[in-house]
Amino acid sequence: MGLSRLRTPLLGAWSVLALVYLFVPIAVVIAFSLNDPSGRFNLTWEGFTLDHWKHPFAVEGLGEAFKNSLLIAAISTAIAVALGTAMAMALVRHRFRGRSSLDFFVFLPLATPEVVLGAALLGLFITMNTETGFVTIVIAHVMFSVSYVVVTMRARLEGMDRYIEEAARDLGANGFDTFRLVTLPLIAPGVAAAALLTFALSVDDFVITNFTAGQTSTFPLFIWGAARQGVPPQVNVLATGLLVAVLVLMALNVAWQKKRARADARVAVEPARAAVQPGLAQ
Repeated sequence: MGLSRLRTPLLGAWSVLALVYLFVPIAVVIAFSLNDPSGRFNLTWEGFTLDHWKHPFAVEGLGEAFKNSLLIAAISTAIAVALGTAMAMALVRHRFRGRSSLDFFVFLPLATPEVVLGAALLGLFITMNTETGFVTIVIAHVMFSVSYVVVTMRARLEGMDRYIEEAARDLGANGFDTFRLVTLPLIAPGVAAAALLTFALSVDDFVITNFTAGQTSTFPLFIWGAARQGVPPQVNVLATGLLVAVLVLMALNVAWQKKRARADARVAVEPARAAVQPGLAQ
């Protein structure tokens, strides 16, 4: 009986410790974006300043690396979301030969260590006599991001009511109009979630990018190179800004999903209410 009473407080304390463990490094990054180090190494707190926020690209090469990361993430996200959504719809909606094999190959990149994927991709590009750089990074990021999109979109599609699409087809809509006006709005929250996840994975990736980058520098590669001489505070500034932007987008996505859920609930309740009201009037 005593152990049962202690279970809830212990679980709560354990959850708090886990959250602290996760968020302390993030808090350190944010705090040291406001630090004013006297030397090259931004490792000890020496004073508060906003100068680094006023000039976030003052370090040579940092702005180019950050721009490359954002551009690569945007392109790879667009391609991966388009391919992954189509693959998820094929796996959920259709039965075809080789479906189980496709399922296996979708999950294979998720289970393979990144260093193995990076080495394999580098070997592929060398074999094909392809110069590594911006394009090969995009190809690599699309390759490992598609699996995450498929997993996210499958969960959304499997919980979707197919009868809504069938009703649209019965009312005269063709396949394209049904997808554009019915299916896409219904799966839009899943698409947004998959896009945010893919974008974050692309910006964050170091191992696979390091194998396929060639002479192209990205934000993680710049940090790795700068760490040997001292990471400048501007890196913390850009990391904090990127974190805030992602959190804002996630909050907007959650709010949008809640709004759509309330709207769907009203749509589901109104026919029942209309059917009950005449009986109440009698």
